[in-house]
Amino acid sequence: MPNTVSFSRHSTNVFFHILTQCNLSCRHCYINSDQQGDQILSLETITAWLKVFARSGKHSNLILLGGEPTLHPELDQVVKSARHMGYGSITIDTNGYLFHDILNKVRPHEVDYFSFSLDGATEATNDAIRGKGSYEACTAGIRAAVQQGFAVSLIYTVSGGNIHELAFMPLLLKELGVRRFFIQVMGLRGKAAGSGMEALQVVDRAAWTTVIPEISRQAARLGIPATYPKVFLDPDEPFECAGLVAENYFIFPNGRVYRCPLCEDYPLHSFRMAEDELVPTEKINETDLFRLQIPEGCVMNKLLQPGNLSYRDDGTPAYKIACCMLKEEISGT
Repeated sequence: MPNTVSFSRHSTNVFFHILTQCNLSCRHCYINSDQQGDQILSLETITAWLKVFARSGKHSNLILLGGEPTLHPELDQVVKSARHMGYGSITIDTNGYLFHDILNKVRPHEVDYFSFSLDGATEATNDAIRGKGSYEACTAGIRAAVQQGFAVSLIYTVSGGNIHELAFMPLLLKELGVRRFFIQVMGLRGKAAGSGMEALQVVDRAAWTTVIPEISRQAARLGIPATYPKVFLDPDEPFECAGLVAENYFIFPNGRVYRCPLCEDYPLHSFRMAEDELVPTEKINETDLFRLQIPEGCVMNKLLQPGNLSYRDDGTPAYKIACCMLKEEISGT
């Protein structure tokens, strides 16, 4: 099976937002163009920046994102350049509209995965979150990609508005020919912050810890490896921060480079691109916070999304919040 993004210790992932424009207006969108830029990067700039992250000699997974990355007219050339540089895997995240005839401009040996976003097992649920017509476009895009020999994965962002349909996803994945399943938890970032999505973000802890692992096991029994964030740790479970045990870089069109996605609404980026070089930013930034140890687990969650936490009567946390970049994976039949 081809490689793709890895949410584990010692992994190296390069999440490259080559633009922030999109044809959809998803209710939970994390893009914040005021903080991340609204320009479409040129092929020359993209290539120069890709070289910076290819120099480490590590087996880096490249994930090309937007906005909607297939809106970039030279995405196929980006893929070919990255493949030539030796990236360990190349994934294109897409909403399924697949602009600029991208499926006919790249080949399955050049793209390890097309990763589609679908947030409901039915048209009604998905389109209420992602927009009218998006379910039909996404499933049609998946079928077209599979028919042309591409490996396909699917991302399902769980919220209070769609967790009830998660049980129907394993069979749908099998029917569509999806080869990997990624379950995400909705974050209140970007356009979703302050837009009334707070109520949908809340997923009961008991529901999360029972439903998500079970659905992941069901997918795995169908031969579809499933990856999901644990989210809730018991107080005695160890907490690890991916900022200390893995290498993740989130690159945006304005040159900001983050290590933690929770920080992307704020000027806390660890690095910036300057004259096509990776330059550390001044203190205090997200890197300075990674080593802080608190009873609640993830310090970024405590600072930026404290609504996820719950406390006992004595003031101690009822649980810890796990790092969103270190996830569980269930594979096998």
